[in-house]
Amino acid sequence: MINSINRLINFVPEKEMDKDKIDKKDHILDVAERMFSDLGYDGASTRMISGEAGVNMAMLNYYFGSKEGLFLAVFERKIYSFQTLLQNIGNDENMTSWDKLAMCIDKYVDKIIVNNCFQKLIHMEMYMSKRGELSDKITEILMVNVREIGKILDEGVKTGDFLKDIDVQLVIASIFGTKNYIVNTPNISSLILGHDIRDEKFLEEKLKPRIKTYMKRLLKAYLMNDNDYKK
Repeated sequence: MINSINRLINFVPEKEMDKDKIDKKDHILDVAERMFSDLGYDGASTRMISGEAGVNMAMLNYYFGSKEGLFLAVFERKIYSFQTLLQNIGNDENMTSWDKLAMCIDKYVDKIIVNNCFQKLIHMEMYMSKRGELSDKITEILMVNVREIGKILDEGVKTGDFLKDIDVQLVIASIFGTKNYIVNTPNISSLILGHDIRDEKFLEEKLKPRIKTYMKRLLKAYLMNDNDYKK
């Protein structure tokens, strides 16, 4: 009887337990993202991360298996959540290919500007690292969203929304490359743009809309017929 009462007192609904697990995993990933971006892959240990997150090593290993597993999970969470958004846009049959691409640009700029911590991590590990197999895995994760943009461009060519001789690969490089240059070379970018790009207010109020307008005007002029562009 006492055991039954104890079970009732300690009973936690399954949905609540699942939510608690998700919350703990997200908390660990938030801490890991920040520490990896500050210290790099080699500088941040799982013991440091578990201590900062206020969880024991057993829990961290249970969720992620290893330091590499935790590192990849940081990337997967960010990239795959955005992939779902891009897929929903790409699958919307009520939108033209240009409307889809324009919306993707808006969402992408919103994501990258508000998440400088993750962008710093990408830059540190992709452009300054020679880690081999781990870098290859990260590259494959990042290519997920590159492919989604490519699908929209290919669709636009097939439907006639875009010119048939566009260079899909260079369009993709232009979208991601503009971000890379601005975010990853802050000193030079600040001089070019005439303002410190590390100023959060400037990023939100000035730079975001400026990048969106620039990218959409640039790509629309390249992708579409002159008559379409004048509409």
